[in-house]
Amino acid sequence: MDSIYIEAIGLLAGFLTMIGFIPQLIKIWRFGSTEGVSLGMYFVLLSGVTLWLIYGFFINSLSIIISNSIAGIIQICIILIIIINRKKGR
Repeated sequence: MDSIYIEAIGLLAGFLTMIGFIPQLIKIWRFGSTEGVSLGMYFVLLSGVTLWLIYGFFINSLSIIISNSIAGIIQICIILIIIINRKKGR
């Protein structure tokens, strides 16, 4: 298979994986509550995304770099909101 198609599959897979976190972020932002959201899970996911990002740089894969960078940013936002809300007692 041509490498452009392989990279396109990687971009699509990364995009779909990345947007999977957006509904949680929207729900947290809209309702202002992080009750029931696991901080530990997001730290584990962020660790995995960071390792995928490093791997993407090593193999020079644009799809891995882009999708994991954006997913990491979304996860960092969720982690920060969880921490801020828990300090406020929400």
